[in-house]
Amino acid sequence: MRLTFSAPLWQWQVRSDSWWFVTVPPEESDTLAELPLPPRGFGSIKVRVTLGATTWSTSVFPSDEQKGYVLPMKKAVRQAEGVGPGDTVRITLEPVGL
Repeated sequence: MRLTFSAPLWQWQVRSDSWWFVTVPPEESDTLAELPLPPRGFGSIKVRVTLGATTWSTSVFPSDEQKGYVLPMKKAVRQAEGVGPGDTVRITLEPVGL
């Protein structure tokens, strides 16, 4: 399964040092919520992510506040792709290990 979407980059207000995210849109979050999840913490799902020319592995996490899954965006990825606060990014996300 491969999900592609565009969403804005935002900073978590609780910790302003380095915690940046993209919220997975509702339709794609609903698709992720239907996946059979292996037993592990926080309802996270391991994913392979592509933004521009950068691909990496991470996990998405359910967020009641954002009403969907959130994708953490590493500083190295943000710098490599030249994206910053409020920029809309085009993400391809593939669940792995299911």
